[in-house]
Amino acid sequence: MSLLITAEFRRLLATRMWRGLLLTAALLGGGMLGAMALVGPENFDPPLPGLDTEAGLRAVLGILGYTAFVPAAAGTLAVTSEYRHGTAAVTFLFAPRRGRVLAAKLAAYTVVGLAYGLVLAGTAAVALFAVAAARDVPLGLPTTTVLALLARIGVAMAVYLLIGVGVGALVRHQVAAVGVVVGYLYLGEPVLMMIPGVNLLYPVLPGGATAALTDFTYLTDAMSDQLGTAAVPLLPPAAGALVLAAYAATASALAVLLPLRRDVT
Repeated sequence: MSLLITAEFRRLLATRMWRGLLLTAALLGGGMLGAMALVGPENFDPPLPGLDTEAGLRAVLGILGYTAFVPAAAGTLAVTSEYRHGTAAVTFLFAPRRGRVLAAKLAAYTVVGLAYGLVLAGTAAVALFAVAAARDVPLGLPTTTVLALLARIGVAMAVYLLIGVGVGALVRHQVAAVGVVVGYLYLGEPVLMMIPGVNLLYPVLPGGATAALTDFTYLTDAMSDQLGTAAVPLLPPAAGALVLAAYAATASALAVLLPLRRDVT
């Protein structure tokens, strides 16, 4: 296992993917959140409460959770690129046990996911506090609470990267795997939320679990206003984290068990 994990890190560091991934994290965390804070959520269309309110600050921070498609897509690309370029055949020739190979990938990309989440949350914190100080706007939450929310967002990003690895190992086809991940997050769940009755499942779906982990209720509140129904209650943050971890574990287990006897092409 140690050799397989080392090989995964060497494979990753030999590409430009890790630099692009961390740069994207910095652009989303420091750039996007910094821009939103600079403009001010009260100037959005539709307008949101300002950063000096708890609701406004939670909404701005929660929007970062909806960039989870980036680490998820990166996880799928990390695996499917091996099938696309034929390097998977060499990997399974020297390590024919798929379970071990995928476990090594998950171990390596857990570190990558945590690094992505750390950069995203760290740059977001720097940008938020710097802009708030420059605008002389008091934040609507204590500093410790803001940092805790950003840490939860960082953990969610790491889990989504692992989910992407599992989906990529299961689907294999690069375009299809990315389409499944991005399409579900940006089309599947929003459609489900608009169906009365079915939207009650939202708290246990990946997006709902992420919203619970990050205390982001703006989307559910907005949908309830549009549908004229009561907002679907989210899970507690700890339960949301467990649901996300369960999705990552399930995707990884299926990726090992279902194609176990399938030939590498």
